Amino acid sequence: MHFAFDPDTERRVETLRAFVTDEVDAALPQFDSEVADLGDRWAWSTVPVLQGLRERGRELGLWNAFLPGGRGAGLTNLQYAPLAEVTGRSIRLAPAALNCAAPDTGNMEVLAQFGTPEQQEQWLEPLLRGEIRSAFAMTEPDVASSDATNIGLRIERQGDEYVINGRKWWITGAMNPECAVLIVMGKTDPSADRHRQQSMVLVPRDTPGLEVVRGMEVFGYDDHDHGGHAELRFTDVRVPASNLVGEEGGGFAIAQARLGPGRIHHCMRSIGLAEVAIEAMCRRASGRVAFGRPIADQGVVRDWIAESRVRVEQLRLLVLKTAWLMDTVGNKGAHSEIQAIKIATPKTVEWILDKAIQTHGAAGLSQDHELALAFAGIRTLRFADGPDEVHKNALAKAELRRHTKTLDPRGAVSTPATPATKEN
Repeated sequence: MHFAFDPDTERRVETLRAFVTDEVDAALPQFDSEVADLGDRWAWSTVPVLQGLRERGRELGLWNAFLPGGRGAGLTNLQYAPLAEVTGRSIRLAPAALNCAAPDTGNMEVLAQFGTPEQQEQWLEPLLRGEIRSAFAMTEPDVASSDATNIGLRIERQGDEYVINGRKWWITGAMNPECAVLIVMGKTDPSADRHRQQSMVLVPRDTPGLEVVRGMEVFGYDDHDHGGHAELRFTDVRVPASNLVGEEGGGFAIAQARLGPGRIHHCMRSIGLAEVAIEAMCRRASGRVAFGRPIADQGVVRDWIAESRVRVEQLRLLVLKTAWLMDTVGNKGAHSEIQAIKIATPKTVEWILDKAIQTHGAAGLSQDHELALAFAGIRTLRFADGPDEVHKNALAKAELRRHTKTLDPRGAVSTPATPATKEN
């Protein structure tokens, strides 16, 4: 078993690590200052310092690193995974500097896989160039969106147009004035099979009838650095029928195709964030004295540090295994592992951040450190792309099904299939 990355990936990782440490992190104070001076703080992606970093990302050959094939850097999931981890160490700026920030990454993947040539020319190419931003509108306030078949927003065909009515919320990126287009999931045929009722359409942000009702906050943070989360209202919004993504009734399948790779991206970035939290915990524990000795000498703090290291190493191996499976047997073949990392990552990183905050005392809750902001973001991931409980239920059902199939008539259990050959 070989645990090293290939030489080209190692080179990219070292290049990116130096870029993040020497340039991205160093630019954060200027970024905050330039955003504070904006008339519209949601337009964070327009500030000059970020534009400069994006030029550097292009020069370093790291632009669109997330996207395989000719349009991106041509990396596999396993090759991109360590790069995503490095960007997680400076999560406010590094993903955007490489044009590898959500939700644009998932939307570009959808357009690359399911978009028509005309849709790709109008929307995908500007996104790949970093000229516009986008949003993905799936979650709704009036239904339990953990079950995507509950989606109630109506998309009705009228002649050569689709007419859209309904509400969405927690739509990441929609507050950003650079958000030019939304991929909107809604119900086109309520009478069809429950997994064939939904479709997706492209809705330009300036379409009449599309209203940004408000920005949403997470624990009091508005997340304006990433375009914010918006509540939206659609009132007789009309778009050409040619704005349909894929086919009518294909919305649920497209959503599943979109969310799989996105979970790898979120998980690897989160591991980078966990590493930063561990480093901060160690520095704080070594530099503070309580009851006559450094906090680092306290057994409970050492337990937190040791547990953090063990947990993040276990998590990284699981995520990398999942990336390898996605490359070798496809997203469908890696379905159970994708669910597993979605369950494990937010919970693990949330635990590490909590201990880092506790080590910092009241300072860990303040604006003087980014631990509280990071905690809010990680807590969000326990809902984003589906809540923990939904993934646990599906994973348990798959595990039960897998083991039930191995029972012979006498009740003996045969050896289960290996992950690389199993069917999901």
